[in-house]
Amino acid sequence: QVQLVESGGGLVQPGGSLRLSCAASGTFFMINSMGWYRQAPGKQRELVAAITRDDITNYGASMKGRFTISRGNAKNTVYLQINSLKPEDTAVYYCNAELYGLGNRWGQGTQVTVSS
Repeated sequence: QVQLVESGGGLVQPGGSLRLSCAASGTFFMINSMGWYRQAPGKQRELVAAITRDDITNYGASMKGRFTISRGNAKNTVYLQINSLKPEDTAVYYCNAELYGLGNRWGQGTQVTVSS
């Protein structure tokens, strides 16, 4: 079994910052890449950022600047730093991992709400 657990979401005022965390655990040989996706009510899930085991990053459209993705030293943890949060950033943020020989796995998601 492979499990991804996200944390760090919550209610924040516009202009604030959050740091989301995701840790992968279970039986797998290697993680090829990890990433963050988000889904707002009534909208499709979209890529925020992804990072490979070689630390190559890929950001979704309009995601560069305020979003920064990074991996932990153990390579089973990924972080998403979000600065200057806007109301339109409100969404459920999901962690994704591409596992060697197993394919993609998803976390349950963490809610980010930006409101005054």
